[in-house]
Amino acid sequence: MNRPAALRLGTRGSPLALWQAGRIAAALEACGATVRIVEVNTTGDRHGDVPLPELGPPGVFSRELDEALLAGRIDLAVHSLKDLPAALPDGIALAAVSERADPRDALVGRAPLTWRELPEGATVATCSRRRAAQLRLARPDLQVADLRGNIGTRLAKLDRTPAWTAILLAVAGLLRLGEARRIGERLPLDLMLPAPGQGALAVTARADDPAAIRLARRAANHRPTELATTAERALLEAAEGGCEVPVAAYADADPVEPGKVRLRARIAAPDGSRVVDGTARARVETVAEAAALGRRLARQLLARGGAEILGACVSR
Repeated sequence: MNRPAALRLGTRGSPLALWQAGRIAAALEACGATVRIVEVNTTGDRHGDVPLPELGPPGVFSRELDEALLAGRIDLAVHSLKDLPAALPDGIALAAVSERADPRDALVGRAPLTWRELPEGATVATCSRRRAAQLRLARPDLQVADLRGNIGTRLAKLDRTPAWTAILLAVAGLLRLGEARRIGERLPLDLMLPAPGQGALAVTARADDPAAIRLARRAANHRPTELATTAERALLEAAEGGCEVPVAAYADADPVEPGKVRLRARIAAPDGSRVVDGTARARVETVAEAAALGRRLARQLLARGGAEILGACVSR
């Protein structure tokens, strides 16, 4: 396939997605490429008022970008890694994973608000089953409302909805859009474990386009983040979960055993009634070793009750 003069970089059209595409475009241009950003409208964007679990199988924010890649309309695509399905479609390759920003979730109120300041029975809004399950687990008294839309839309809806006390958003997205002042508290990981891949950007390509894959890796890949998120996504895939199943995972350098990667994960019932937590450690130097760590912890969690929790989620 003859490549156009400019590398076509596909992205969703939200302000955050365009910021992310701009960051990857700059990295590609630093490697000598000429880049043209191409906006692609996805299922998740077209149905911004529909709860994510009702939009069908995983991939509501990536499906049309995959189709554009396979059809040759774009050469690379940029995603929030947490929005990518654990198993990519045939013909699509994960070419690069950027250095991760702060992976935590943020508590956002109309004024600065901390977790301890949330009043009894407060309403907190989120579109994420993972966040909702952990909210109910930590504070059964809280009311959880559904919230969709891009970051600006969610902040505006909070500001005009006095019945809501707060919303939850990813810290990384708020920082990227210059909204750090809205963060009341960056929630600790023992309270709110993030989605697999949260805080990292992903670049995908056609699997049969090695030149584009090499360029993306040279421009944007961060090896420690790639290994950590590979473990997280392998756990998600082994648990047969998509981005809207209440599975949380985070891998980092082990503070107890230097030289090892520590993977923490949590499967929580949507109503907060049950939770299975686990931690696994291993020396990880390759993608295969990272994936093996994720699959090993997934098997442990599923055997200890996680399979029953996820089965109930799927049947809803």
